[in-house]
Amino acid sequence: MKEEQEAALDTGSRSLEESVSSASEDAYAATDIRSNIFADGEHAQLELRLPSPPLIGDSPLVPARMVNEFVYCPRLAYLMWGQAEWAETGDTVDGRRVHTRVDRPGKPLPDPEELPAEDKVVSRSLTLSSEKLGVIAKIDIAEAEDGVVTPIDYKRGRRPHVAKGAYEPERVQVCLQAMLLEEHGYKVKEGAIWYAESRERVRVVLDDELRFAAQEAVNQLRLTVAQERIPPPLTDSPKCPRCALVSICLPDEIHSLGAADLSPRPIAIATDEGLPLVVQSQRARISKNGETLKIADEEQGDTSVRLNEVSDVALFGNVSITTPALAELMDRQIPVSFHSHGGWFRGIAQGAGHRNVEVRTAQYRHSFDADRCLGFARDLVAAKVVNQRTIVRRNWRENREDRSVVLNRLDAARRSTRVANSLNELLGVEGDAAATYFRAFARMLVPPDSKDSANSTEALEPFRFDARNRRPPTDPVNAMLSLGYAMLTRHLTAALASVGLDPYRGLFHAPRYGKPALALDIMEPFRPIIADSVVLSVINTGAISAGDFISAPTGTSLTPAGRRRFIGAFERRLSQETTHPLFGYQLSMRRLLLLQARLLCRYLLGELADYPHYLPR
Repeated sequence: MKEEQEAALDTGSRSLEESVSSASEDAYAATDIRSNIFADGEHAQLELRLPSPPLIGDSPLVPARMVNEFVYCPRLAYLMWGQAEWAETGDTVDGRRVHTRVDRPGKPLPDPEELPAEDKVVSRSLTLSSEKLGVIAKIDIAEAEDGVVTPIDYKRGRRPHVAKGAYEPERVQVCLQAMLLEEHGYKVKEGAIWYAESRERVRVVLDDELRFAAQEAVNQLRLTVAQERIPPPLTDSPKCPRCALVSICLPDEIHSLGAADLSPRPIAIATDEGLPLVVQSQRARISKNGETLKIADEEQGDTSVRLNEVSDVALFGNVSITTPALAELMDRQIPVSFHSHGGWFRGIAQGAGHRNVEVRTAQYRHSFDADRCLGFARDLVAAKVVNQRTIVRRNWRENREDRSVVLNRLDAARRSTRVANSLNELLGVEGDAAATYFRAFARMLVPPDSKDSANSTEALEPFRFDARNRRPPTDPVNAMLSLGYAMLTRHLTAALASVGLDPYRGLFHAPRYGKPALALDIMEPFRPIIADSVVLSVINTGAISAGDFISAPTGTSLTPAGRRRFIGAFERRLSQETTHPLFGYQLSMRRLLLLQARLLCRYLLGELADYPHYLPR
């Protein structure tokens, strides 16, 4: 998989090629540590460069491909090599297609002394490494003729019309391949780049300037990663819109939150490509059938779903899944969550997980800092109260004077979060705000057919709501709230795990066995905006009726048909488009959860002073 990703990077991490040369030189120069000296009235510049750390033990060699990325954009290389970030795009898939032929290893290159003097020898997909250079590379084609070897690198695009025939990042990569061949005893005079789209071969001159730039780029990349010093994002760069990692890097968003004048471009969030597969029919069985998942159901018959249309899988109750199906979902990084028959979130299964150790280290370090946890929790509870106030303001159905009382109390609770001196005190403030909010919840419920107060009271009787209760919920409204919160926990647990965070180590909720504390943390401001709004919607529109519930001494739960309708309403809510109040572009609520998880990473890694909450108007 790693080799496939590196091969796909030929253009997936690129954007507008016309701007590469000058911008990459600026980015590369930014990594230098320089001192200015004035002598005899003239300005001279002395470059003082820090040496890269020595290769010790299992220190990894730098892939030449990553050096290419570093010269192109230091932040991109750091994210990919230092934090193991990756995102597939159409460009990366096309880049892998171009490399399909050359990625098939052929005959190995003969030893230098055994190279034929006259015959031409071609070796494909040749991997070389050097401890001295600190580099490893897979050379697409090594072409030997008359005792001289020429490394040829394949690129997917067209030949650029620049002075040196190719942009600096590509020339640096080919230069490193040539230096590796020389390190292994081969004679190299020049390199070459083959551009597949224009079908042109461009010569790369291996002069001293290029060799020096290549070795310096290796040293600077290794030093940057060793110091865990992530380079800043590019500013309003034309490289960003088509970069494969733009939704991970978040260049415009970070600059915007840093009080930059430029508004973020709507490039960070891609269109939703898959939807959740929710299976709740008891005794249903999921198996793999080629590129599809087959759901065998005695009640509703067999159904097939394409794997490339599935974003995640949720299983409710007694639903079984075969090992091949589960293995395929893990290979595709599609999470599978398990719920009880009543909807309680039990856990989640996924592949090997994200390899970004750095962000988890930052998360754990933050979680053991009491002062930082308190500051984070204050903002978290304040954001939750603000969103509760927004829901009351939007959905209040009775006289405005009573609404003002509730809004004022919630506003007072928001202000109280700023002066809370401990997590226990903050929990008290949160509890008071929740009590005020849920006491007002019934005032936001009005069935669509009620036209007078008598009919309204009669129609609302099955949905009478006095206070929040759970484990088990004792009335229909609480049953739907609990199910909505369980669904939201599932989505956030998957989102946090997908960006490299540990969903079980929180900053506000106390850690406990089996409790996704961080998911519960990030969920707090989204409870009213997503889960509570779905409950209000299904009641007020008549989508859920009294006949959709089963009440027993052990509690109240939705019938299978009612649960199916509620889950459908919940997923439709996540698919709704919203305008981000901070960034101004539109995205679905589902993608918003992933964006917030990415912003949390940037906050924990120190790139953002505060974690920006989603606070709709």
